[in-house]
Parts: sequence; C-alpha cells; structure tokens
Amino acid sequence: MNILVCISHVPDTTSKINFTENDTKFDTNGVQFVINPNDEFGLTRAMWFKEKQGAKVTVANVGGSETEPTLRKALAIGADAAIRVNTQATDGFTVAKQLAKVITDGGFDLVIAGRESIDYNGGMVPGMIAGLTNANFINNCIGLEVDGNTAIATREIDGGKETVSLELPLVIGGQKGLVEESELRIPNMRGIMMARQKPLTVIAPLESNPETSSVKFEKPAPKGAVKLVSEDNLDELINLLHNEAKVI
Repeated sequence: MNILVCISHVPDTTSKINFTENDTKFDTNGVQFVINPNDEFGLTRAMWFKEKQGAKVTVANVGGSETEPTLRKALAIGADAAIRVNTQATDGFTVAKQLAKVITDGGFDLVIAGRESIDYNGGMVPGMIAGLTNANFINNCIGLEVDGNTAIATREIDGGKETVSLELPLVIGGQKGLVEESELRIPNMRGIMMARQKPLTVIAPLESNPETSSVKFEKPAPKGAVKLVSEDNLDELINLLHNEAKVI
C-alpha cells in the first residue's frame, strides 16, 4: 500500500500570535511551528500500516523552505520520504490542487490528511483533494482499517458514529480518535539521524490563482473583569445575569 500523509506547518498553540501590516498579515517572528495535530494523528496511523502491513509512507507539504524542519520531523517519526511543493499555501484550493498533482504522479492508494489545520481552520483541503483526484472521501475519521483494496472507516456524525466500507483510492480527513494522544510518537535520536539520509524532494508548483484571500485578522476581545457576588446575595447575582450578562 502506498500512503501519502499531508502535513501542514502550523504555529504551536502555546505561541503568542500577532499580526502586522494593519492586521492583514500573520507575524511569524518568534513563533514555533509544529506538525498540525490532526495531521500528526494521521501520520501515527500511517506508521501502524507501515509496521503491520508493510506500507510505504510519504509525507507532503505545500510551502517554502521554512517548512522543511516540520517535514524532517515527520521523517524522524518514521515516514520513508518527503515532498515539498515549493510555493506558499495561500488558500485551500491552491494547496489541494498542488497536492492532487503529487497524488496523481505518485500513484498513492490512501491519502491521509487532517480534517483541518489549526491555523486557519478552513477544513476544505481533504474534500477538494478527493474531488480533484476522483477518490472516495470520508471526513471526521476516527477509525481506519485497510484489507487489500477495501477500507473500513469510522467517522463522527451528529449524535454518534458511522462505520462505512469504501474502496481505494481513498482520501480521509482524520482527527483525534484515529489514534489517541498517548500513541503519538516523539522522534528518538536514531530516527533523527536516519531522517537526514531520507529523500526530501522539492518540486515546482502548478500554476494556480488563489480563489480566496484574507482581508483582515483580529484577536478575540480580552476578557472583562470578574465580578464577585456574595454567596448570600442571590438577588444581585440574578440581576447581573439578567441585565448585564443577558444570559437569563
């Protein structure tokens, strides 16, 4: 089985986020970048297929040279090869179009992507990849088994879970549950050393015009001051909830 895991290069959730140029650009200064968590769940599941079923695992990213440390981390975790499409990830369609070409050229049977990245939370790329490559697609995937050319996948739906059978080629949008956080892997020294010898191929992008653009960013409003109400002053509490907080 030939697996491609799509890797997004995203800010660590502990990083302080700022914007520049009148709040139209994300300020990357001082920001630590990591593998998108939803993608990391998918990469860990791909490692299971590699170890149990002998699958080949390639990771791919759309971005500039600044994303290569993230790809190297994926190689250190155990991926066999990495591909970087040398263009900025300006919007979801551009990313999907570039990755669709990688998938078509590489003859991948299974494409594992995160259901969304934690930076812009677009949630569009996996579905568009499936549409562009004429592959089956399942989103919000929390369970995946493959036997031959058939996949059994479980996804979250409103009020429960659904298990479906699909034929390869298949694109999934994975999330926590595909593996658990306790199963995520930290690169060890041997993996880091081996990653230096694994191929990281940089390819030229297809021509693509962005379909969307960001107009402006803004941070959430700061939390207001806390008002403390005496435990025996129930009338004041009700008054504040009704007239000020407007929640009752």
